[in-house]
Amino acid sequence: MNADDRDLLAGAHVATRLPAQDLERARRFYSEQLGLEPVDERPGGLLYRCEGVDFVVFRSTGASPGTFTQMAWEVDDIEAVVSELKRRGVVFEEADVPGFRTRGGIAEIDGNYPSKGARGERGAWFRDSEGNMLGIGELVV
Repeated sequence: MNADDRDLLAGAHVATRLPAQDLERARRFYSEQLGLEPVDERPGGLLYRCEGVDFVVFRSTGASPGTFTQMAWEVDDIEAVVSELKRRGVVFEEADVPGFRTRGGIAEIDGNYPSKGARGERGAWFRDSEGNMLGIGELVV
């Protein structure tokens, strides 16, 4: 394998895929709770775009376990975003385990993303209508 082979996917566009057992329910959630509308659709799938990055919600008979973050948005003001999403009915996860605790749905995570010039991150998580775990993060510089 040469250097060009190792970089095969480095320049490729990445698109997340999120399963939905009920595509219309998912469409309503993404529209009403998150304020997002599909930029394209096909039978069985909805394509969304945020700042030039795509994600697809697709009809699936499988269900997401919702036990890990499947997709996240980086925002500049996590408190404002969480507050607005709560106002729209989004329910944020709360956790209180050794080394990880949320307050008002937001956790302080030391040491995340030093490659981005950050000393940490503030994060919040919620599930969509289909059980997919989604996150919101704000770098702490």
